[in-house]
Amino acid sequence: MIEFKNEPLTDFSREENRQKMLAALKQVAAQFGRDYDLIIGGKRVRTADKFHSYNPSEKTEVLGTFAKAGAKEAKLAIEAAWKRFQTWRFAPADERAGYLFRAASIMRRRKFEMSAWMVCEVGKSWAEADGDVAETIDFLDFYGREAMRYSGPQPVTPYPGEMNELQYIPLGVGVVIPPWNFPCAIMAGMTSAGLVTGNTVVLKPSSDSPLIAAKFMEVLEEAGVPAGVVNFVPGSGASCGDTLVGHPLTRFISFTGSKEVGLHINELAAKVAPGQVWIKRVVAEMGGKDTIVVDSEANLEDAAAGVVASAYGFQGQKCSACSRAVIDARVYDEFVKLVLPKVKTILVGPTKDPVNYMGPVVNQKAFDSIMEYIKVGKTEGRLLAGGKAAPGNGWFIQPTVFGDIKPKARISQEEIFGPVLALLKAPNFDRALEIANNTEYGLTGAVYSNNRAKLMKAKQLFHVGNLYLNRKCTGALVGVHPFGGFNMSGTDSKAGGRDYLLLFLQAKLVSEKV
Repeated sequence: MIEFKNEPLTDFSREENRQKMLAALKQVAAQFGRDYDLIIGGKRVRTADKFHSYNPSEKTEVLGTFAKAGAKEAKLAIEAAWKRFQTWRFAPADERAGYLFRAASIMRRRKFEMSAWMVCEVGKSWAEADGDVAETIDFLDFYGREAMRYSGPQPVTPYPGEMNELQYIPLGVGVVIPPWNFPCAIMAGMTSAGLVTGNTVVLKPSSDSPLIAAKFMEVLEEAGVPAGVVNFVPGSGASCGDTLVGHPLTRFISFTGSKEVGLHINELAAKVAPGQVWIKRVVAEMGGKDTIVVDSEANLEDAAAGVVASAYGFQGQKCSACSRAVIDARVYDEFVKLVLPKVKTILVGPTKDPVNYMGPVVNQKAFDSIMEYIKVGKTEGRLLAGGKAAPGNGWFIQPTVFGDIKPKARISQEEIFGPVLALLKAPNFDRALEIANNTEYGLTGAVYSNNRAKLMKAKQLFHVGNLYLNRKCTGALVGVHPFGGFNMSGTDSKAGGRDYLLLFLQAKLVSEKV
């Protein structure tokens, strides 16, 4: 077993890689419009009710047609997973890890193809899609190693006359509800964490990105994961999702998404269903209102580049995205002069063309919500850039900047999840930290300063799960930056960290008198 290392990112400046990506885009385009079934207990299941996955860069282009699971299929999937759990839970950890390592190898082989699907289904740029696939591979490799570590001897205090053993055992059937914005990495990370720890999984992907999840199911099947270990049931949250969460055989729910849906899942999971013999565990990563603080003693050029990259990468559709920058008033005007030219050079359009840094937002609902926030922003501050829809047949929005926003303004408090950046003034560094902490969230944040004492103060007082100093607030790496936040940002699950698999395990102590 070699030491874990992060998967390298693809260098698209190399002509060889550019040609591979173009070929992959043609390859996936040839598959547009195919039908995809549910997978329950290893069997393909068709339903009368269907839904489509669309290309957000081309609003009417159908990428795939999916069988839609309802309450009936949700119950069947839970039952199939429960049946498989009775044997899967006893599979040795190295065997379970082996499936993840094989899946990682397959993902490396299919890297360009999986990236191309994300370009088409959720509008990721080439670089963002490639990073998503690399993170998927990292999760598979990292969690496989972690599962083997947790299966080994665990330290307990020796006691005369007894032989004591602490072991970690799986929970049972888990429901995995991933988001659309990291449709491969987060989906695969939560799913693989569940299965490698000896649980069985019912995967309900986002209705905006079911195709990428279907392709990952192909990877798991090719890797030899036994039937029923992972069951695939795309469907609506109201019928399929609530049935899965509320089922008495469901032992845990792993969710990433909005605060509203996360709180609903937490509330529903807390209700004990007839026949339920456990308290369900909820692992939730929800939203963020992430702040970058720019100190008067910062390198302003670096700070401006970090803010722009954090705010507009993947159209700002990341829970870790910088949606507001709090700037010391002494350098505010100078900072704005550095930010605006960078924003105005951003090209928006279909991301199958690598020249476009920003693609579409995911769907009409997101588009309408973001445009409504832009209207609100025009009443709360000065529009400095953008503020309109961008041309094209997709859900395109210009990168938008508002200046002179007050700390308690709506666009300073509410998660927008789009390419909208609010700039706020602070009279000094201490006040900037107070503003940074003034939302209900606590996911990511960053501070730019060359003053060591101020950085140390931020380490103590900036209340977020992932704090970055003199770098952007997006781009967490598996194993390097365990990811998860405080308050309404979730349960601080720390995906990609050495504690994460504990969330899918329970500890059992065996003590024998000798």
